[in-house]
Amino acid sequence: MSERKIIHIDMDAFYASVEQRDNPELRGRPIAVGHAGERGVVSAASYEARKYGVRSAMSSLKALRMCPELVFVPGRMETYKEVSDQIHKIFHDYTDIIEPLALDEAFLDVTDNKPGIPLAIEIARQIKQRIRDEVGLVASAGISYNKFLAKIASDYRKPDGLCTIHPTQALDFIGKLPIESFWGVGPVTAKRMHALGIHNGKELRAWSLNGLIREFGKAGQLYYDFSRGIDMRPVEAVHVRKSIGCEQTLEHDIHTRSAVIIELYHTAEELIRRLKEKAFRGNTLTLKIKFHDFTQVTRSITQGKELTSMKTILPLAKKLLSEVEYSNHPIRLIGLSVSNPKDEENTAIPHSTWEQLTLEFGK
Repeated sequence: MSERKIIHIDMDAFYASVEQRDNPELRGRPIAVGHAGERGVVSAASYEARKYGVRSAMSSLKALRMCPELVFVPGRMETYKEVSDQIHKIFHDYTDIIEPLALDEAFLDVTDNKPGIPLAIEIARQIKQRIRDEVGLVASAGISYNKFLAKIASDYRKPDGLCTIHPTQALDFIGKLPIESFWGVGPVTAKRMHALGIHNGKELRAWSLNGLIREFGKAGQLYYDFSRGIDMRPVEAVHVRKSIGCEQTLEHDIHTRSAVIIELYHTAEELIRRLKEKAFRGNTLTLKIKFHDFTQVTRSITQGKELTSMKTILPLAKKLLSEVEYSNHPIRLIGLSVSNPKDEENTAIPHSTWEQLTLEFGK
């Protein structure tokens, strides 16, 4: 069996770059998509702003302290969707096996591509150039024989990056990779791995499969495979929804139980509406709480019965909330999601679909 040819395309500072493209006065200046109010959050930051440490999900007030010259512009989601559609039309000239991860990134399987180009790097070069010429934006591309390595490669030389990881290079490349760069390793898992003496791919590879599963559950299999350059997941042209969720940023931070329960109820109502709309059924409920200082926690519970109604969801949501201490730690955001449909195969990384009820940059 021949090696697959996978490309990961990631638009550089997508939202901010669209704003700079459409408004010449913003070019070369540090900008943030969002709004500068007390409750504002940075949705995206230009590379000029990132030099000051400004990043997405940061509070607007903190961003302004770090970069007093920061220019805030309101988000234009419809415009971003239109630009994303333009980019996808370019993708389709090369392959129809496209798996979008977001508006600004996607996997492409070009093993058998429409123009019959033998080298995936040549396809990536052409796509990057066409995005620049036809859309006026800059993209980074990673090329490898699986999704994990292609995504790692696209991040490696940003912005305007082009990087290939060949099968013969994979183990050496992974061995030097910081553990924080591994797909599926967030800050909490990285901290746990550091405590176990795991700081890079080489140290992760030294662990046995049983040891990783003992420490990290199902994800242990994923980390074991990734450290060895193994990722058999296909590029899924038809995305199978694995979860449905919603979250709302509150108008004011809250910390009293009565206020939190009311907002939890409203969030559950919206979640149930979306579950019915999509005819989605799952068995795992996840609660997401973001506090006033932007730290966050999640709690999950799995039941034998499907979660489709207020009768089944709200009691579980309250149970998960009881595990969170917030009386002295005011809450700014509440989210709920249902996942783990019965026909879902056991995968280590769920494809969560969170949707904002209140866009934090939208006024």
